[in-house]
Amino acid sequence: MKMKSLLFLLFVFTICTSNAQANKSEIAKITETLVDYIEGSTNGQPNRLKKAFHSDLNLYYIKNDELKIWSGKKYIESTKEGKPTGEKGKIISIDFENDIAVAKVQISHPKRKVPYIDYFMLTKIKGHWTIVHKMFTKRVDQ
Repeated sequence: MKMKSLLFLLFVFTICTSNAQANKSEIAKITETLVDYIEGSTNGQPNRLKKAFHSDLNLYYIKNDELKIWSGKKYIESTKEGKPTGEKGKIISIDFENDIAVAKVQISHPKRKVPYIDYFMLTKIKGHWTIVHKMFTKRVDQ
């Protein structure tokens, strides 16, 4: 009886370890896409932004209590090749299930008191994670 219990526990451990490794792999792939966004936008690399974003991407934000929509194509066009913004980005969180993910990124500029907070919806298409929507706001000064 002890041998069966030990084998069962070994089996469960193997499954859990395998799932944890798969999760780490997916987190690394999502992180790579988010880094393409961060470095593309902050370092003036529009081609890197194109790599991170789905072609139908839109950016959403609130201005004067109204939802505003900024075309992803126009956002990429506004990124000037080789013109860094001075901003720094960091990934705050990533949550995913199967082929969809939600991520939170903070973008800080040395001349601004409060950072921007970006929320992303991503999906995995043909093995590649891509950003399909972005919403952003300013962090509430605390």
